[in-house]
Amino acid sequence: MKKIFALLALTAVAQAAVAADIVGDAKNAKGKIEMCIGCHAIPGYKATFPEVFQVPMIGGQSAKYIENALKGYQKGERKHPSMKGIAASLSDQDIADIAAFYSQQK
Repeated sequence: MKKIFALLALTAVAQAAVAADIVGDAKNAKGKIEMCIGCHAIPGYKATFPEVFQVPMIGGQSAKYIENALKGYQKGERKHPSMKGIAASLSDQDIADIAAFYSQQK
């Protein structure tokens, strides 16, 4: 039983160490933001799927907020089918890079 707890603790520490190594790089986001700019770069844009939805401008938003939002869509905590599909296709590094890029925008 002690070995199982030790193994679980070691696994948790290893996962935390991997997660801590992910640092967003705005330069690497260039090819990753193409699916974002179609909606999030148009002032006053409203999407019509699945209902009329005011699309937020995310430029200048904090990186942590963007990361949390995208991870929320991945987990289903945030509800929007298009965003869920997009977020599901992103790795943790993609999310960090996109968040870094948008946090530096005006």
